[in-house]
Parts: sequence; C-alpha cells; structure tokens
Amino acid sequence: MTTLKLTQIGNSVGLILPKELLARLKLEKGDTVFVTEAAHGVNLSPYNPSLEEELALGREFMHDYRDTFHQLAK
Repeated sequence: MTTLKLTQIGNSVGLILPKELLARLKLEKGDTVFVTEAAHGVNLSPYNPSLEEELALGREFMHDYRDTFHQLAK
C-alpha cells in the first residue's frame, strides 16, 4: 500500500504520484487517469473501464464469427 498526501497545486489540490507507481501503471506526464468508485473506495487506472467493456464485446463478436471473418479474408 502506498500513502499519498494531498498538496496545494496552484488554486487546486492534487496528488503527487511517486515514480515507482507511475512506472507500475505505465503512466507519463500528460496521460489521462480514470477514477471509478469501488465497494471500499476508488480505483485509479490508466484504462477507461467503458472502453475495456466495448473491447471485450468486440472480441466476443470476433470469436463468434471467426469462420465468417476467415472466409472474408480470403
């Protein structure tokens, strides 16, 4: 577990993420981070949860119609 403190950044309040955490999340300056509510707090992720759901549906569709796509690829 990593403990972070809120800090004043201009007129806003923010968190400074340690470089080890940035590396683990594969984040760089300027990247977008998504915060989602969870049962016991919040989740911080570099991945858009709704995009992940859409990708999963697309993969399922491709799997279901793989023979058709194989024929179309010829």
